[in-house]
Amino acid sequence: MSSAPEHSVGIDELLERVREDLDRVEPAEAHEAARAGEALLVDIRYAALRDRDGLIPGALVVERNELEWRLDPQGSHRLPEATGHDLRVVVVCNEGYASSLAAASLRQLGLHRATDLVGGFQAWRAAGLPVAL
Repeated sequence: MSSAPEHSVGIDELLERVREDLDRVEPAEAHEAARAGEALLVDIRYAALRDRDGLIPGALVVERNELEWRLDPQGSHRLPEATGHDLRVVVVCNEGYASSLAAASLRQLGLHRATDLVGGFQAWRAAGLPVAL
């Protein structure tokens, strides 16, 4: 068994570090911000989870492996919704872990208001917020 490099961090520490820079939002706040046009909800869950559990109405679906390419306002593969670096993006994964890392990646691209949904889609659904099946 090899030892970890001297400056390596484990996933738990990495998650804690990236969350220090995020203004994470609770489901009700995300719902209100999206309804008011103040935030873009981006669902990064893979297709099997979306098929099983449903979708958040109005959320943009972007697979995790395409996220940076689709939301970079300067990118040649950006979506029309990627209007600028001031866009408030709320990334949604299944339980709120992968979304934190994804939001941190978007922030590295200059999307300084990118954040994620605490508890992910499961918390959204548990809060009784709209889900399209």
